[in-house]
Amino acid sequence: MKSTTLIIAIFKFKSTIMKKRLTIFLMAFLILIAGFLRAQSKISQEDLKPLIGNWHGSLTYLDYSSGKPYTMPANIQIKLSNDAKDLIIANIYPNEPKANSVDTLKISDNGTMINRETVVSISKLKNGSKQIVTEISGEDGNDNKAAIIRHTYAFDKNSYSNRKDVQFAGEKTWIKRHEYLYFRTK
Repeated sequence: MKSTTLIIAIFKFKSTIMKKRLTIFLMAFLILIAGFLRAQSKISQEDLKPLIGNWHGSLTYLDYSSGKPYTMPANIQIKLSNDAKDLIIANIYPNEPKANSVDTLKISDNGTMINRETVVSISKLKNGSKQIVTEISGEDGNDNKAAIIRHTYAFDKNSYSNRKDVQFAGEKTWIKRHEYLYFRTK
């Protein structure tokens, strides 16, 4: 009886060791995969070079007060910063010049963030455009509700779109907050 108990104890001990080894192996594998996926979501200044230049187009945004979309003309001029690390974006609204502004598109040193937003994917679309998606937790709406904010940049040498979608805390649906659509000027 004692030998049977001893054999069972040894078997359970070996089984526990095997489970621990399997768990360690799976965790290491998942960390490796996560690192690979994170490496796939890195961006460089070179990736954004096609955006440099003059663009004309429109901005369509969701007016939260009325719940209806509103479209207006919008143009941008994009150039490299003096240190050539960032992109300087001059937003020009022909019908609302008081709304004109200048933004900076900053890429983190490790290439995993744009303007402090995490790059969650970089892909090439069927039409040949590059698409970059970023996300950040923040607030949006007239009452500043907690939300996940997603920016989707899609561009090629002749067209560029920048879309902002919002998913409020506790919700499953995404709301298209605004979208800029541009075409390169000659």
